[in-house]
Amino acid sequence: MTTVLIADDQPLQRMGFKMLLDGTPGITVVGEAPTGAEAVRKVDQTRPDVVLMDVRMPGMDGIEATRRITAAGSRTRVLILTTFDLDEYVYAGLRAGASGFLLKDARPEELIAAIRAVAGGDSVVAPSLTRKLMDAYLQEPVPSTPTDPRLNTLSEREREVLEAIGQGATNTEIAERFTLTESTVKKHVGRVLFKIGARDRIQAVIFAYDNGLVHPH
Repeated sequence: MTTVLIADDQPLQRMGFKMLLDGTPGITVVGEAPTGAEAVRKVDQTRPDVVLMDVRMPGMDGIEATRRITAAGSRTRVLILTTFDLDEYVYAGLRAGASGFLLKDARPEELIAAIRAVAGGDSVVAPSLTRKLMDAYLQEPVPSTPTDPRLNTLSEREREVLEAIGQGATNTEIAERFTLTESTVKKHVGRVLFKIGARDRIQAVIFAYDNGLVHPH
């Protein structure tokens, strides 16, 4: 059973999500929060698998709430929901430790699939946001900070796999690029995530960008 906490300052929005999720086999809502601060408290109390996190809430917003939840070492994963196609919150949310980002106009089946994917350890970014997110970040200057020492723990192949992840390649595409089996790629990806301390592929993408492994086209 996948447990979910709904964090949104709109009562009708919370009610709609709760009705949908409680009516979905294998998913149950364990709590609701109208503010970011309440979301942080409820996560500590209920330990849900996934938080549906609104971005704009009074007081502590969803970005700061996400940062606090992930910084506390919680196993809970955060799926950020927003009505905004792309704004300054997208990258901030992912950097704060969110495992996914979905628009509120997503279809019910997309939301349910995203919750299950995030609960299973995958990362989710709405297709309409992925390219814009990458384009927006690639316009930023190449980071001038020193290379993260965790890069030096990667083998040559693992570094190549990290670069491919940073470019948005799937396991299948990585397997084809390096003439490997998908099972071998999965092992490489797992080792890369472990060595760089990334919770999921989204965090690995950010790590690759921050260390200059992915450059503007």
